[in-house]
Amino acid sequence: MKNKTYMCILRSDTGGCEKPSPSEMELQYAKYQAWQQKFASNILDMGNKLGAAGSVVRHESVNDGPFIELKEIIGGYMTLTAKTLDEAITVIQASPMVASEGTSIEIREICTP
Repeated sequence: MKNKTYMCILRSDTGGCEKPSPSEMELQYAKYQAWQQKFASNILDMGNKLGAAGSVVRHESVNDGPFIELKEIIGGYMTLTAKTLDEAITVIQASPMVASEGTSIEIREICTP
């Protein structure tokens, strides 16, 4: 079976976040490195953070956005490959990203024509 491609959208609850200490950042970085090495064959693109500026385009209008009054903020994205959605879930569940309270990752298959 050919692997599928999945878009992973990082969401976090709005609100203040405490900045981690240098030692906490070092520990977090080590966890990410271990996860990335373990799932290197699944990770296509680690993506990046998304900027605050943007627009929402509709047929009849263009509005500034994303809007800060949203309950959740989309903070970043990544793409990965897996044979099934269950395999993609396994990769993301092992990620340090979902260990943070108030953080979730939406996984959606990228359909090809």
